[in-house]
Amino acid sequence: MRVKITGLRALGALCALMLAAACTSAVGSGPGRDGSTPTGTSPAPVPDAAKGGDGADGDASVPLTPAELERAALATGDLPGFQVSADKNALAPAGQPVADETECQPLADAMGEEPDPKATHTVSRGLGSLDALGLAVSASLSSYSEVDAEKLIDALEAAVAACGTGFGAVLDGRSGTYRDVKAVPFTVPGGDETVSWTTVATDEGGASPFHLVVVRKGATVARFTAFDLAGRKPPRVPEDVAGEQLAKVARQLAG
Repeated sequence: MRVKITGLRALGALCALMLAAACTSAVGSGPGRDGSTPTGTSPAPVPDAAKGGDGADGDASVPLTPAELERAALATGDLPGFQVSADKNALAPAGQPVADETECQPLADAMGEEPDPKATHTVSRGLGSLDALGLAVSASLSSYSEVDAEKLIDALEAAVAACGTGFGAVLDGRSGTYRDVKAVPFTVPGGDETVSWTTVATDEGGASPFHLVVVRKGATVARFTAFDLAGRKPPRVPEDVAGEQLAKVARQLAG
């Protein structure tokens, strides 16, 4: 399959699978012809020396404010080889998917605008790989009470265990089926708890595998989705993307 899927087409493919969490920005787009950053992308990050420490002294149990989430979110320049953008796409479905099986609802929620309805604030980013063309990654940060963040992880672990054969979901008038739900190992330095799973989305256009990772750091939840628009191999959330996002959360907590 030729990989020339960029911008709106890439987002259309993701949004058609009801991945509301992934329908952010021009996923898969590259820099402008003159090497400039495309309109709508996040600004380059502030040097680490200006951000404080590594988060070791921060109180992770305190929910981040919307402004703090924005500062902690990934930006263009944080990760070599990735374009980062924050604009909401017009094709994105709104709200949270509704699963056809109650025990699978946490997995459906994880594909929505927020990891689940108890999130108080959420910011989202879309990342397109400039090296592995076709790899689209989304990353979001959400604030919770620490108790609700812990319950989210517990619910996701239970749902992954219970929904191995798959489930159906409806969002914004669209329906989809997700089969072969499987837990896969994934470690994120600095995270308190991590849940990682793969599944295959099926619709009229065929089958599309993707990978989801949800990480808790105190009262903050980071969520990642990876989807390979080229269909060359099972997608995986890049470890450097998850690691850098958690490192930025730690620096924000440190003040």
